[in-house]
Amino acid sequence: MAWRSASPVGISDTLNRLMEVTVEAIRPIPSIALLPIALIALGFGYRMEIVIVAFACVWPILILSRAAVRSIEPRLMEVSRALRLPPAQRVWKIIIPAALPRIFVAFRLSAGIALIVAVTVEIAINPLGLGAGIMLAQQALRPDLMLAYLVWIGIIGYALNVLLTVAQHRLFGRAALSGDSP
Repeated sequence: MAWRSASPVGISDTLNRLMEVTVEAIRPIPSIALLPIALIALGFGYRMEIVIVAFACVWPILILSRAAVRSIEPRLMEVSRALRLPPAQRVWKIIIPAALPRIFVAFRLSAGIALIVAVTVEIAINPLGLGAGIMLAQQALRPDLMLAYLVWIGIIGYALNVLLTVAQHRLFGRAALSGDSP
């Protein structure tokens, strides 16, 4: 059994290929295009926004997690085979610890995407949140208030990235440096 067949992303190579087809068919759908469906199903409010944001964020996490698992050092998998670890223990003891620093980078990327999509949903249709505040300030012809909202969104994005970067370095130490590209 190849080590990739025991990856957390796919149970088998066949299932992994089928999942790739599904991901590549659904991923290109802009999350904002789902607004009418989400609005009908969930109505105005944060539930609708959370669903749209989750749809936008799941793809980078899934794709980068898969890449992280596939980039695990082959010698680690040889060790797991030499130790005769069953697939579940191989995933828990080898694959997850080796891939987690890079998977955390996917979480950092998705946090930025979440902020962008959340503000966009609020601007487009949700009457709650910072995006809605920007639109209300625009309608009131208050560029100062619009700029204040933009600065506040920038501060939130920066603080979120700093918090996730600090968490990444605290959790993974030197291993975090290997997955710090984006």
